[in-house]
Amino acid sequence: MLKKILITGGAGFIGSAVVRHIINETPDSVLVVDKLTYAGNLASLAPVEQDDRFSFEQVDICDRQALDRLFTTYQPDAVMHLAAESHVDRSIDGPAAFIETNIVGTYTLLEAARAWWNTLNADKKSAFRFHHISTDEVYGDLHNSDDFFTETTPYAPSSPYSASKAGSDHLVRAWLRTYGLPTLVTNCSNNYGPFHFPEKLIPLTILNALAGKPLPVYGNGQQVRDWLYVEDHARALYRVVTEGVVGETYNIGGHNERKNLDVVHTVCALLEELVPKKPHGVAHYQDLITFVTDRPGHDVRYAIDAAKIERELCWRPEETFESGMRKTVQWYLENDSWWQQVLDGSYQGERLGLKG
Repeated sequence: MLKKILITGGAGFIGSAVVRHIINETPDSVLVVDKLTYAGNLASLAPVEQDDRFSFEQVDICDRQALDRLFTTYQPDAVMHLAAESHVDRSIDGPAAFIETNIVGTYTLLEAARAWWNTLNADKKSAFRFHHISTDEVYGDLHNSDDFFTETTPYAPSSPYSASKAGSDHLVRAWLRTYGLPTLVTNCSNNYGPFHFPEKLIPLTILNALAGKPLPVYGNGQQVRDWLYVEDHARALYRVVTEGVVGETYNIGGHNERKNLDVVHTVCALLEELVPKKPHGVAHYQDLITFVTDRPGHDVRYAIDAAKIERELCWRPEETFESGMRKTVQWYLENDSWWQQVLDGSYQGERLGLKG
């Protein structure tokens, strides 16, 4: 049965990957709902925007009246909720936006979805899904190298960002328990890949290296993250919303634990191979590595146990860290028009710079 899926945050990094996957690989249709903050970029949807199954509405998820209109007009079979403020440094500098979008926005969307769901007949009610996409950062950090985050790991968020996502996770589960709204939750590890906003570690490293700028590394660079190629994540999310069990949580990881410093070295090595002609004065890309003051409350290690989604939904990542990183670096080298418009701000009409 063809599905109509409402995707919040669909112009963002992960959201746009989900949209491209659904339009390119499934018969379903998509309504993207995005406020188009600095991280939302319509150019990331350009590959599918001409498809008849794609539509877009610029709407803030905190706007209940607009959401009610969209549910009534579009009549979705499922919601995939990816709209969120997601940058830890920004949450430290200005937590209010994270509370507003991630908590108040999720609450508003849940209520709009519940109101719509209550109008459905029994069959459509039971088939409806509200899929909330979250992060492994809600679990805090792991100090023991043998530990992994599972779906039952207690929450211990460390930053305003992760605390706001933890709050939204709790709201989603409460709407299932209290109101019966058929919800699912996924928590993912660090994503990377095409169309990634240049403030994040991997694209920042690629673009700074190409420009001969310092490659900032927090602290000693020994923090460990599990890296998940964004297109693998998109496949997993679609599998969950179409085949997942209501009320369940699924952790999604890439089986790719790497120290931040090693990630930067990997980018440098790929650029040495792919772009041997360096900026003036640069002998080796890794010479640009610059250690900077560590982030307050910086988590030491994240690592996902993805055994449940592998076992129950038969999903595994297709990309290794090596293959995914090569694809990512090549994409940035071949798509300078996309990231140049982000760097000069022309993609949204105002100037943005890289956060170093």
